Amino acid sequence: MSLRNAIDSAAVRLAEAGIDSARFDAEELAAHVAGTDRGRLALMEPPGDEFFGRYHDAVSARSRRVPLQHLLGTAAFGPVLLHVGPGVFIPRPETEAILEWAGEQPLSDQPMIVDLCTGSGALAIALARHWPGARVIGIDDSETALSYARRNTEGSRVELVCADVTTAGLLPELDGRVDLVVANPPYVPDGIRLEPEVMQHDPLHAVFGGPDGMAVIPAVVALAGRWLRPGGLFAVEHDDTTSALTVESVTTTGLFNDITARDDLAGRPRFVTARRNAAHG
Repeated sequence: MSLRNAIDSAAVRLAEAGIDSARFDAEELAAHVAGTDRGRLALMEPPGDEFFGRYHDAVSARSRRVPLQHLLGTAAFGPVLLHVGPGVFIPRPETEAILEWAGEQPLSDQPMIVDLCTGSGALAIALARHWPGARVIGIDDSETALSYARRNTEGSRVELVCADVTTAGLLPELDGRVDLVVANPPYVPDGIRLEPEVMQHDPLHAVFGGPDGMAVIPAVVALAGRWLRPGGLFAVEHDDTTSALTVESVTTTGLFNDITARDDLAGRPRFVTARRNAAHG
């Protein structure tokens, strides 16, 4: 069998398994097994039996809805390639909208940035790359997730803290000192049916946010209100059904202005941004 025929067959099999990105995934897996880039597959020498055996195994796993990122061992997020696998939330393109918004903000050359529910460290690492002089702190309550984040932050200035963001009085030494707080907390309402890649492989603790998806967001808002300096900026991701609830959560604190509901790159309501009031009370 030729490489092209193998990829064609794999794409059909993945499509039959209900995978929308079947062709892309088939090509990505072929490139991964071959140790090359997807764009260079056409330039490859005809592979041997070992390749086809490993490729068959990878396609079989993907057809069982093992996430592509788990099979590759990596996930792209903005300009960053992250190590991911079982036990850590796979960063999504939706969250890149927060990264894009944050990168447009006029922070100082050496800002202090906190990424709540950092998971693999995606936002923290990407923001540290954007502001090389920043002090960036990523916080998560999962040691498994933080094991990936530690690997991803090697060689960077990102600091990682294992803590539950709903803990009262967390890290009081940050009070009034932070320039930017970002958060991608668990926010999917309980009971929502999600694709098998999420339900069977993402840590559900990082996905579901209570009956209305708002179990963690108010705690995140409260931390931002306490930690941000006057004029400091805040962004929190939410379910596409809870934009109004998130705006209300931010508004009712009385600590923020410039509260804005924003869409993700697909045009769905996805995150809320705000600025800490100058009167720091």
